[in-house]
Amino acid sequence: MTNQVRRVAVLMLVLFGALFVNLNVVQLIQANELANHPNNSRLLIDEYQIERGPIVAGDRPIATSVATEGDLKYLRRYDPASLYAHLVGYYSIVYGRDGLERALNEALTGTPTDLLAQNLAQLLGSRDQQGNTLRTTVVPAVQQAARDGLGDLPGAVVALDPTSGAVLAQVSNPTYDPNLLSSHDPEQIRAAWATLQADPAEPLADRSIERRYQPGSTMKLIVAAAALESGIRPDTAFPDPDSYTPPTTSKPIRNYGGGTCTGGGSITFDQALIRSCNTVFARLGVELGAGTIVQQAERLGFNRRPPYALPLVQSTIPPADQLDRPAIAQSAIGARDVQATALQMAMVVQAIVNDGVLMKPHVVAEVLDPSGRRIGGPDGGPWVEGSFTAQAMSEDTARTLGDLMVRVVQEGTGRRAAIDGAVVGGKTGTADPGEEITPHAWFVGFAATREPDGSAAPRVAVAVVLPNAGEGATGGGTAAPIARAVMAAALGPGG
Repeated sequence: MTNQVRRVAVLMLVLFGALFVNLNVVQLIQANELANHPNNSRLLIDEYQIERGPIVAGDRPIATSVATEGDLKYLRRYDPASLYAHLVGYYSIVYGRDGLERALNEALTGTPTDLLAQNLAQLLGSRDQQGNTLRTTVVPAVQQAARDGLGDLPGAVVALDPTSGAVLAQVSNPTYDPNLLSSHDPEQIRAAWATLQADPAEPLADRSIERRYQPGSTMKLIVAAAALESGIRPDTAFPDPDSYTPPTTSKPIRNYGGGTCTGGGSITFDQALIRSCNTVFARLGVELGAGTIVQQAERLGFNRRPPYALPLVQSTIPPADQLDRPAIAQSAIGARDVQATALQMAMVVQAIVNDGVLMKPHVVAEVLDPSGRRIGGPDGGPWVEGSFTAQAMSEDTARTLGDLMVRVVQEGTGRRAAIDGAVVGGKTGTADPGEEITPHAWFVGFAATREPDGSAAPRVAVAVVLPNAGEGATGGGTAAPIARAVMAAALGPGG
């Protein structure tokens, strides 16, 4: 009998031990993940008793909490509704959170991350607590210029502060009204969701960070950086044929529109970039080798997830051992399997005009508690991560490449991006994915103001992508004017 009691006691101790371990795993290790899961409706209902903090752009709240008479104490409202939809996201009793509403949920609710402190606060009646204010880096005038520039065209615009990496604008089109998903009427929410999901234009998709596209000739900036780092000079001469056939293939690569770039004979490296000469850059890709091109792309953030507050996809280039010579020739002109987001290409420009230093992209300027006290700042600074260094290229390479981008706008394919009185540099891109998809039109560039000593001070780096833009669409003709409007807004009184 004594042995039986002992065995039962041991079994009970084991079970209590397992229960204790599981409880601690759930409450201490998994608590934050479970509490912030967007589909945790119980937590969402509890959160509706909290006056969620506002999200601010410039000096204007773009997301606020409004008191209601129902069981859910507060209603989340967005104004202007569609201008910031993909950035701010939604706060839905049915579909959870998205965008900054999800990524910065703890800050917006003022919820302590320490479980004991959270429970104690609730016991003391802090359900009436007020959330913190989230102030973004977005400049409303630049955001509006990006939205107006896109008009009815599907696409995306990202504008960054070149020296800090702060997001000045992030726009995806088509957009949607997050108020429809954030009401207190579940039936209305589900109906709106079904409509958005059924729309073939995919208005819920954030084309600036969640979609990637062949970068076309904007990829030549990365190849040019690799070439300059390898010792090629702006005056280095290359053949100027009307086509280039890579080794081991019989399929030629031609220039846009056919023909040569400067009439045949030879062409210098700087002219090849200014005129966006496919034959030269395809040849360069083969001569430099896949390893050199891939390494330079990865130094600029490809094949790595940028440290950004919002979920995104990483831009990709295949490993060097998967790129034979025909493949690297095509990749060098932004075709084949190279894929980039608008954010990534804006970051490439940011690094070029920041002496080769790649900064962390960030959209949070500061977090303020209900009394106005600053309790959090931007997660910025150079992008350093393990062995990954922020110095994506040498200062000399960056400076030379920036000068060549200015010439692209002054005398090459980017003329429609020019702004009177400003120093503007850029690179056009027109990617032709084929398979019944019309070209993707790109423009990436920067704008700077002229200082009293004659130097140029970069103010904005921008990327515009118009996927499947239609027959005849080009980066120089279709995307460059949008970039011009965005850059002008960044240079103006509101920028």
